[in-house]
Amino acid sequence: MVPPKLSVIDFSSKNLNSTSRSWITTCTEVMRALEEHGVFIATYDGVSQELEDEIFLASRDLFDLPIEVKLQNNMDTLYHGYTGQIPVMPLYESLGIENATSTQRVEVFTKLMWPSGNESFSKSALMFSKAVAEIYEKVVRMVGKSYGVEKECEPLIGSTIHVLRFQKYLRPDNQEKEENPIGIVPHTDISFITILYQMKEVKGLQIKTKEGEWIEVDPSPSSFIVIAGMD
Repeated sequence: MVPPKLSVIDFSSKNLNSTSRSWITTCTEVMRALEEHGVFIATYDGVSQELEDEIFLASRDLFDLPIEVKLQNNMDTLYHGYTGQIPVMPLYESLGIENATSTQRVEVFTKLMWPSGNESFSKSALMFSKAVAEIYEKVVRMVGKSYGVEKECEPLIGSTIHVLRFQKYLRPDNQEKEENPIGIVPHTDISFITILYQMKEVKGLQIKTKEGEWIEVDPSPSSFIVIAGMD
């Protein structure tokens, strides 16, 4: 039996223009992919190679900070602040920036982590957040178009607060002896839409199909994993 594959959908500029001929086709592809697997891969040209390099460098700098500094990122909403040091997920660590498309909020987070400032971090985090927010907005409009509720989607887009989460999964010292070698336990996202971006050199993400099969998602350049959440 041929293993299932996730849909790969072209999110280049020409297909994101709602007045172009390809818009309706892309809307249909998105709807079918989300109905089939709840997820698809978007190839997107809105993130340059330079920005990709910068955001992963910023991520490394962030996770290299002392634990007592990272713990200062304390938020009321689960997974919006610092998450780590969890016995059932010993390999997992993450930090979030709420309202990450806001210059002010990104700068507040940057000052919290680096009191003397870190201009390169705040610049790359803000640019990357805005690029991912564009994907989110297009997906919402495409879903709305497909189901005939496009106008009703505008208030949702306008009220969305984007959270940029940096995530790190440590490699176990000895995977065969490690009691819990997974980075994070199997779960379903409760956010309306989650968009993931993986390092090209690192595999790890798996998606479970409706039939119970696990699909390993191979990271590739300029590719984002778009996941429909479930509450």
